[in-house]
Amino acid sequence: MPQSNHPISSNQPDTTQESDVYTDHNGDYQFASSTTQASTAGTEKLQKALARMGLGSRRQMEEVIKAGRVSINQKPATIGDRVEQSDEIRVDGRLIKYKSEREKRRRVLAYYKPEGEICSANDPEGRTTVFERLPKLTHDRWIMVGRLDINSTGLLLFTNDGELAHRLMHPSNEIVREYAVRILGELTPEMMRNLTDGVMLEDGLAKFEDIRQGGGEGVNKWYHVKLKEGRNREVRRLIESQGLKVSRLLRTSYGSVDLPKELRTGRFIELDRKEIHRLIDLVGIRPREDMGVHGKAKEKKERFQKKPMKARTIRTSSRSGRAGTTATGRNSNPSSSNTRGRDTGNRGSKR
Repeated sequence: MPQSNHPISSNQPDTTQESDVYTDHNGDYQFASSTTQASTAGTEKLQKALARMGLGSRRQMEEVIKAGRVSINQKPATIGDRVEQSDEIRVDGRLIKYKSEREKRRRVLAYYKPEGEICSANDPEGRTTVFERLPKLTHDRWIMVGRLDINSTGLLLFTNDGELAHRLMHPSNEIVREYAVRILGELTPEMMRNLTDGVMLEDGLAKFEDIRQGGGEGVNKWYHVKLKEGRNREVRRLIESQGLKVSRLLRTSYGSVDLPKELRTGRFIELDRKEIHRLIDLVGIRPREDMGVHGKAKEKKERFQKKPMKARTIRTSSRSGRAGTTATGRNSNPSSSNTRGRDTGNRGSKR
């Protein structure tokens, strides 16, 4: 293959004025203003680019580069090299089709996680993971925005944009998450004040931004709570700090995205450009020319919204009986608790 007539990106002379180059907060991607020369626009760190294309984690890619298994324009690559669209990148001699992050289509999925699925790319115990349900990507990967524990259900967001995922999860951006939580017992006014004022947990002070009653019959009561962070099992631990126990937990919204009422457990729906625009506005990210579902895929989404697909069953080992019930889509909650006008008890997951 003929060698490119320019050296690797990291060694190119910089003819751009400092004020004309903008860098994302990690220093991973540089993009230029309209006055910047094309030779310096659109570079990205090599290890980040390889990780983004689904070849492994960024740390794994750094090890691969150190081992001399990566080349740029037929020259050995090193940590810190930057690449651009015209570079020839090879890993173990195999040509990698590179597309800069700003040129690829920004995509976001809303997934309805059922009980029993693991929020991980793989599980040593062989349990079903949330990634098994997602559409396959070529030279790209899905990044999970936050997580839910194995016994929790509801909205999970996935995106192929690492910067968007990072900002949506970062505590400094205070993105609101809303949950419908069923409690064995009842929160007293004093308990509710404690939970909104703040409770000291083992990893620091935590609180709900808002608590609303959601009804319920017998010993089980529903509440709707809001958080501005996503620490491990935070909702459950806050409730347990008041001497009560959560019997069911459902995430109903994340930022500007609500759990779609037509979505069933184990199914996903892709957001359109307008929906993604609302999401990136929350975290101050610039829009891209190509965002969201469109064309035939958008037509398919519209058909799906009119005629939702049935809930999926999940495979588990020790919990197979409950898992089958989880995905039936039947109403397991006799109460009528509304979140934005929806019955959270009729979301298709038995707890």
